[in-house]
Amino acid sequence: MTALLTVEEHRARVLAAVVLLPAESIALTEAADRTLAEPVLAAHDLPGFDNSSMDGFAVRFADVERADADNPATLKVVADLPAGTADDPALAPGEAARIMTGAAVPADADAIVPFEDTAGGLADSLDTVEVRRAPAAVGAFIRRRGGDTREGDVVLSPGERLGPFALAAAAAAGVDVVRATRRPRVAIVSTGSELVAPGTAPTRGQTPDSNATLLAALVAGADADIELVDRVGDDPAGIETILTRASRADVVVFTGGVSAGAYEPVRLALSDRIVFEKVAMQPGKPQAFGALPDGRLVFGLPGNPVSVAVSFEVFVRPALLALQGRAVLDRRIARLTASASWTTPPGRRQYLPAAIDLAAGTVRPATAGGSGSHLAASLARAEAFAIVPAEVSTVSVGDPLDVMLIP
Repeated sequence: MTALLTVEEHRARVLAAVVLLPAESIALTEAADRTLAEPVLAAHDLPGFDNSSMDGFAVRFADVERADADNPATLKVVADLPAGTADDPALAPGEAARIMTGAAVPADADAIVPFEDTAGGLADSLDTVEVRRAPAAVGAFIRRRGGDTREGDVVLSPGERLGPFALAAAAAAGVDVVRATRRPRVAIVSTGSELVAPGTAPTRGQTPDSNATLLAALVAGADADIELVDRVGDDPAGIETILTRASRADVVVFTGGVSAGAYEPVRLALSDRIVFEKVAMQPGKPQAFGALPDGRLVFGLPGNPVSVAVSFEVFVRPALLALQGRAVLDRRIARLTASASWTTPPGRRQYLPAAIDLAAGTVRPATAGGSGSHLAASLARAEAFAIVPAEVSTVSVGDPLDVMLIP
């Protein structure tokens, strides 16, 4: 009997075949969800000048340091500074400038008094302001130049995903063009003569093809582009036709047709080009993978939907992210406590579709059906995969488990 590969062994084979995709210069406005190939450096200091973090008054600290409600300090208001003004009014002792949040602080000021700490400070125009509470110290409510980052500092590093926060950071640092890797192009192919399109009423022996829909969403979630989505029957010739049509793809993902049965089109067509293995995991034991001579990566996943979901998360998604040069390849893992008991397959690591309660720190099976790989509809209830080590045969209430968090 052939020994089963560990999850780590099969994953290592997959990642060893990955070749980083080329980088390109792209406008920041078009770079959402791309992966940085080169660092983003700040084009200027951020903030670019000392500015106020409050609506209030720019003052000399020495003029107000003893002010309180019983002994207010009265200052002459000599300027009004909205955000965006370049004015830098002189402030003599006993003078102040009304200032809005984000406006540049006058060179002569060394503290800001918020409106709330004055009497009448919200008036449209003022000749004087009465300060009823002193700022805590010199520099109070002043955001200093370069307090966030300095010109030339690394704002974002290679391998980072350009999500909304990263895009905003690049824009704030004065960058409008980045170097990012190309998005992988993926072909998705469901196999099996029993499959019919979603929405088609299946007759005896037929089943709706949910894998194509599942994988299309998972591929998009891995920041890759879909080159084609298709379905073939059990004729190996259909596999060759698909490979020809998917010539532009970087990755081809087949579902079904990889086991040891009599009608396994992926195995029959590709056994001379990719390797078919058994991995010590449940679900997802039968796996196929290889690189074609032209560099395309080919995955053969089991046909059952839960097996497809688990196999994608454990093997395909990391490969898609590695192609992009992503620094982090894996989903977040939480350590939670089992709130239910269940049995696990001997000698195989289990990835159980699970429901979680982060507030309580607990995890339980998502459905009463357990980890059956055919439970396509029940997969919708899963929020995570509970990862049970191969050497564990039974999970008991209170046992700690690693849990892969999924969207």
